Amino acid sequence: MKFSESLKKNYEFRRLYSRGKSAALPVLVIYCRKTGSPTNRLGITVTTKLGKAVQRNRVRRRLKEIYRTNEYRLKRGFDVVLVARVKSRYTSYFELEKAFLEICGKLGILMSDGEMK
Repeated sequence: MKFSESLKKNYEFRRLYSRGKSAALPVLVIYCRKTGSPTNRLGITVTTKLGKAVQRNRVRRRLKEIYRTNEYRLKRGFDVVLVARVKSRYTSYFELEKAFLEICGKLGILMSDGEMK
């Protein structure tokens, strides 16, 4: 990930859940909060309700790749947490990506075409 770092500490996740903005679809929830730093920080949460470790890691890898390939479209200076819902286990990669972009648009962290150039 070129423009991002990882969120690792529990208090960082909790602060984002309580003070950040969120938007949801049946397969994914995204929490975000403006930090003002030059990079984004990403956290991914996958609950044990999704299944055993193999299924959870598959969903986690998909979400990380979706973020990585669309990272250039996102505004900088945000903490972002992706929370996978149970339906994400049965959703195709392209539907997950579509949901990710839709939610980012709702939250206003997606750059417009004019900003990208």
